[in-house]
Amino acid sequence: MTFNETITHQLAHRSIRDFTNEPLSASTRETLLAVARQTASSQYLQSFSVISITDRALQAEIAKVSHQAYVAGPGELLIFVVDQYRASRVAALHTTAPTRLGSMNKFLQGAADATLAVQNTVNAAESLGLGAVILGSIQNDAERLYELLDLPELTFPILGLLVGHPAKIVQQKPRLPAALTQFTNRYALPAELAAEMHAYDPVVATYYAGRDFNQRADTFSALLTRSATKAPTDRRGDLFQTLRRHGWFPEA
Repeated sequence: MTFNETITHQLAHRSIRDFTNEPLSASTRETLLAVARQTASSQYLQSFSVISITDRALQAEIAKVSHQAYVAGPGELLIFVVDQYRASRVAALHTTAPTRLGSMNKFLQGAADATLAVQNTVNAAESLGLGAVILGSIQNDAERLYELLDLPELTFPILGLLVGHPAKIVQQKPRLPAALTQFTNRYALPAELAAEMHAYDPVVATYYAGRDFNQRADTFSALLTRSATKAPTDRRGDLFQTLRRHGWFPEA
């Protein structure tokens, strides 16, 4: 493997949920948002927006949606939004023709833009010695996020990001072996899948048993199987209808 400072930071990534009370400086905040804005974008359409949460009461309400108490604690919260509403307003300045901005294609385009921006921001934050955790949990009740954030049609709050100064550094979660995630030319899970998992599961079990917080007996196979067979909780099962109510997928 080849290393430089950037790669060293990326390979050391871990989610940080415990932050000090030290706020981000205005300069750091501006830098992180500039990095998000400069992220690669599909067709240069820049189909996402970022909402900075500075109202602590609002942050507490978002924490309730996430069911994660730490979201209401120290750390600066950013909400990344799939945004085709802005495109609809710009297009309306130039045409009266109907748009197709609510299509699956346009949703996925915005989702890709927003997700790339999240990861780009995490990379920048970690390079500055900060910690971050990505919050898919804001989708527990997306309808509530629409209300809290005054989101218009043709938007979707896809991910949150909590950034701050780490109060402590946690152990790194071991990743799946390369043989199960990296292929050449064609998708090709190895015939030795069971053996690969048999070797990986004890590594994950050791991590869960020995980490500094929330220790438990678990394996990756058990975790994945629970996820694969469990019905959606909260209002995640309503996500498709939520999207439909806010202008997405009129063709469905």
